[in-house]
Amino acid sequence: MSARLLFLAPACLALTGCVSTVKSVVTAPVKAAGKVADWSTTSQEEADRNRGRAMREREAKLGKLSRQRDKAAEKCRDGDEAQCRRAEVLDHEIEAVMAEPI
Repeated sequence: MSARLLFLAPACLALTGCVSTVKSVVTAPVKAAGKVADWSTTSQEEADRNRGRAMREREAKLGKLSRQRDKAAEKCRDGDEAQCRRAEVLDHEIEAVMAEPI
């Protein structure tokens, strides 16, 4: 009987390591699936941040086009025909940017 006890005591200690290893192996796919779901979905905070960035980029682009159009229009008033056409093209570009969805 004491021989069995001497054999079972170390075996129990060895099995605790096995149980934790088995637990890790069993839960690993679940944890991996959760991480994939986190990576593949966009949170509301991320969506808001991306929308804000897109709006700022759009405003910057519109500002740049407006400044270019204003300069071309001023040169057009001074009699430069090429700048008149450029101002018209820039007007169309501004309209196109305004029509794009954000």
